[in-house]
Amino acid sequence: MDAGSTIYKQSASRLTVIAHLCGILAIILMLVWLLHYRGGIEYHSDNPDRVFNAHPFFMFCGLIFLVGEAMMTYKTISSAMIIQKSIHMFLHLIALCLGIVGICAVFRFHDMIQADDVYSLHSWVGLSTFCLFCLQWVFGFFTFMFPKAGKQTRASMLPWHVCGGRALLYMATCAALTGLIEKATFLELKHHRESRLINFTGLFILLFGIFVDLSVALARYV
Repeated sequence: MDAGSTIYKQSASRLTVIAHLCGILAIILMLVWLLHYRGGIEYHSDNPDRVFNAHPFFMFCGLIFLVGEAMMTYKTISSAMIIQKSIHMFLHLIALCLGIVGICAVFRFHDMIQADDVYSLHSWVGLSTFCLFCLQWVFGFFTFMFPKAGKQTRASMLPWHVCGGRALLYMATCAALTGLIEKATFLELKHHRESRLINFTGLFILLFGIFVDLSVALARYV
């Protein structure tokens, strides 16, 4: 390994650590917000607010945090390539399942309060991201796992798969940030502790997405 590759590898490793920290902080802040200020998380509750709270929590944990961790698998798991690839695929599968729960929660919330569905920019970006994520997972599974395409086909499709994953992470981050803004607007929060907590949550979500992407981008040069 030449000096340039060593520098890129060290930088990618540092960025991966920062990404982990930002993601964990975002989860902690979101839990404080939902549990302390919004009354808790309960999908089967008769309280529509508690049902809604399952939406941001599961969507972030699935389509942002677990997806980001899956993208960094090749940096954080020191093992054979097949093990790394299997963990990468499995984390994405869990993310997909959490995303389904999160989307069902918001539709259930809208039914409970008799609100319209899919009317905002947040919902358009979010649903588009989820649908494309499902296609990305199916494409990746059949191309790289089973039945697995030929070596030349895999090599030619890998850059598209990586770029698609990076784009979807940014789309998910965008959906999360617009969702937080939308919720804060509905709650009519101004200069309030809860408002600042939402802002910091969004900031760490954004930083997580940025550092994950930088880590993946630099790792390509190793």
